[in-house]
Amino acid sequence: MLTRRSLIVGAASLPVLTRTAFAQKSANVLRYGLSAFPPNLNPWDNVGAAAGTIKLLVHRSLLAFDAKGNLRPELAESWSSDGKAWTFKLRQGVKFHNGDSFDAQDVKWSLEQIGAEKSTAYFKNQVAGLEKIEIVDPFTIRLVTKQPDVSLPLWFGNYNMFIISRNSQPGQPIGCGPYKIAATERGTSIELAANDKYYKPGFPKMKGIKFTVYADENLRMAALQSGDVDMIEYVPWQSMESVEKDSRLALDAKPGPFMCVLFNGSKGPCSDPRIRRAIGHAVKREDIVKAAFFGRGSALEGVPLVEGTPWWDPVLSKGWAYDPAKAKALLAEAGVPNGFNATMLATAQYGMHKDTAEVVQQHLAAVGINCELKLPDWSTRVSLGTTGQYEIAIHGLAADNNDPDGLSAIIDTSLSASHGRSFALPAPRTTDALKRGRAELDQAKRVEIYKEMQRACIEEAPMVGLAWRSQGYGYDKSVKGFTNIGGALSTSSGGLLEETYFG
Repeated sequence: MLTRRSLIVGAASLPVLTRTAFAQKSANVLRYGLSAFPPNLNPWDNVGAAAGTIKLLVHRSLLAFDAKGNLRPELAESWSSDGKAWTFKLRQGVKFHNGDSFDAQDVKWSLEQIGAEKSTAYFKNQVAGLEKIEIVDPFTIRLVTKQPDVSLPLWFGNYNMFIISRNSQPGQPIGCGPYKIAATERGTSIELAANDKYYKPGFPKMKGIKFTVYADENLRMAALQSGDVDMIEYVPWQSMESVEKDSRLALDAKPGPFMCVLFNGSKGPCSDPRIRRAIGHAVKREDIVKAAFFGRGSALEGVPLVEGTPWWDPVLSKGWAYDPAKAKALLAEAGVPNGFNATMLATAQYGMHKDTAEVVQQHLAAVGINCELKLPDWSTRVSLGTTGQYEIAIHGLAADNNDPDGLSAIIDTSLSASHGRSFALPAPRTTDALKRGRAELDQAKRVEIYKEMQRACIEEAPMVGLAWRSQGYGYDKSVKGFTNIGGALSTSSGGLLEETYFG
């Protein structure tokens, strides 16, 4: 029977692996251990961070996030607002992978597809809310908003908001990113080749990247330790210390993503906010930090806003503090004093999801809520979550960006269905505060609005925070130029692989 130890020792003893590694580096091809095979690579659908990493390399948007988490120019060279509209000056000389030239028509067409009535795009609602998309000239586009929107440029840094060629056909998007898809083996690997038409001279640094899927986190870790791959995402938390102690390897781990509880608001007990709040008070978060993250994280008892930022409040950050007596009182108030039975959706493909779900299951049982765990593979988890086939769900997320409005995609349940937010769950006060926050230009007023948003969110509970987690990339020290952005943007770090090289 194969064990993790035997895999590591066996792999290390095979000289062919050393020759393969040498050949790959000589060919300037980065070997990357991916955590899941993407359910799809639609440039506008949100199907998880693994897909996001690929899309960030194949496509480009108007803007992107740099290594410090700031917006930088990409297809747009500059951007400005007059309070009613955002104007983007576009880069000239950009070619799509098929040789088509990029201009404002591609931006307008892409935004129209995203906001279309039957669109499944992650940013559908935001784009559909634009009043007008105006082409000023071939390299200037003006986005007129129905009300001021301070967050609009942040849309274009997200890995679900790309500009593709207007000549793209359904299911065949044409991008202009630093890499092109060269080969795909379904469920196993995706190979990228450098785009020789890329608009940044000297980039990408690698001739190619081979993404090999290791859905089992221990096998992914073993592949890094044995030299089978040069780099992996989602370093298992129990393995972070061993990476730090390995003289050949480097660990880049940053806090920012978090675990939370999502709910089906269309039917069943979780349609009652008192029950959702009861679930929030029933869970002892420290147990999750220990069991799922080996201490590399911290309890999250409120809305996931980072401590030390202007919007964070010490009292509101404890809005769902562990209090089983209060949980039982809320259940009684909701008419279920003896609790109830429910299904809890998570996935076994990511240990953090499974381990978090098991801890939550135990704590909910203590207040009378008995959950049957459903732990499918990641693709199935995405499908079940998007279609609302669950009552309670455990999920790992990161905000879209480090502004409070970056939480909109998670807690604004008026948006279109997604596996990353609760299903059909109205939270009107929370949604209204988010809307006012993104329309307010005065910083002091925004702070007060987002505190109001936190109070509403704690009461309406469109989601319940559980634990902050450290997010880690591990790689051979010969890999240079990569940065884990950190904060809410950790899972967007894949875009910086265009700057990665062997040194």
